[in-house]
Amino acid sequence: MKDSINSRRKWKKWIVVCAMLFFIFIGIQFIRPRIPHSSVTGDLMAADEVKSILKRSCYNCHSNETRLSWYDLVVPVYWQVREHIVDGRNVLNFSEWDTLAPADQAGKMWESVNQIIAGAMPLTAYTFVHRSAQITPGDLQVLKNYVSGLPALQATDSQKVENLKQQILHEKENQERKVIPVALNGIAYIPDYKNWQPVSSTERYDNGTLRVIVGNDVAIKAKAEGKTNPWPDGTIFGKITWDELKDSMGITRTGPFKQVEFMIRDSKKYSDTRNWGFARFKTTAMLPYGKNALFASECVNCHQPMKEHDFVFTVPFQTPFDSREFKLKGSFVNQKDSSMSILYSGKGLYKLATWKQKPDEHWFGANIPGNILSVDSVGEVSAEKLSVLP
Repeated sequence: MKDSINSRRKWKKWIVVCAMLFFIFIGIQFIRPRIPHSSVTGDLMAADEVKSILKRSCYNCHSNETRLSWYDLVVPVYWQVREHIVDGRNVLNFSEWDTLAPADQAGKMWESVNQIIAGAMPLTAYTFVHRSAQITPGDLQVLKNYVSGLPALQATDSQKVENLKQQILHEKENQERKVIPVALNGIAYIPDYKNWQPVSSTERYDNGTLRVIVGNDVAIKAKAEGKTNPWPDGTIFGKITWDELKDSMGITRTGPFKQVEFMIRDSKKYSDTRNWGFARFKTTAMLPYGKNALFASECVNCHQPMKEHDFVFTVPFQTPFDSREFKLKGSFVNQKDSSMSILYSGKGLYKLATWKQKPDEHWFGANIPGNILSVDSVGEVSAEKLSVLP
């Protein structure tokens, strides 16, 4: 008798709990933040096979043409779906493609393909439910072929040479500036990056730039000790970017200076952005990048595929000589033998370290140093071959 009474009480409690959960579930369905609905101002123009892949796999979160399934509308799933849509449109919106400059359009497409290659996009949580959104190897090859065929929208070499002359003329003036530019998230420009040691270099053929990544003393020490995953707090990288200049001999060297970007590791200060602080300063005027402090989220999104490598794309090369008393002076690529070099100066001489190029395994559209080929002492170097470091 007592067991029967206890059993009925348990059933009553269970029914009450289930009823409460049911009413809570019904109640939260009315907590439904609105998903913004905007018109299509300028859609991406591409071949049908490219558009069909993007519409199927990307447009629900990266356009104003969102099409939600019934299961996307059920709270709490709806809350996450809305967050993905809002974040996705902020990063990339194919329905507002006309608001981007042609070079930025190409850059966004290359970045998108690299996000897909890395498995970061489409989101696994999304494709788990939306099976049709999965990118097949054949789809990926179509997209790689598409971006590889995009026109290189760059200034002519003669324009680059003229720009470079103007930069050299103003270099002294820039060096004498007293005001230190500050990014919108509070990170100040670091003039001393010019004295840091190279960590690696990159030829980005996707956008026609040469880049050298330099590191402060903490970064160089961590590189030497192999403590790079994670990098220690206090590490600072400077990624210096120039337009490419190509000559008739197949040599590509640095042209006009484009920008310098900084990554500062501080796990306490920058915990909201994966332990790294980001800042970018453009042109020799060192103009801070971004419209507001949220620009750092754009940087984090780009670096997300490298979460297993402390969110760092750079693979450090081995410097083939003791370069502690040498400074970066130039960067070159020899297209004929697929090599890349860095010019150092110090101790009253120049040294040219040369590596065999290899594809960057972390970025489709780039080459990085591979095996070391040689280290040569160089005599005098003409000013035009030295890289501008504002």
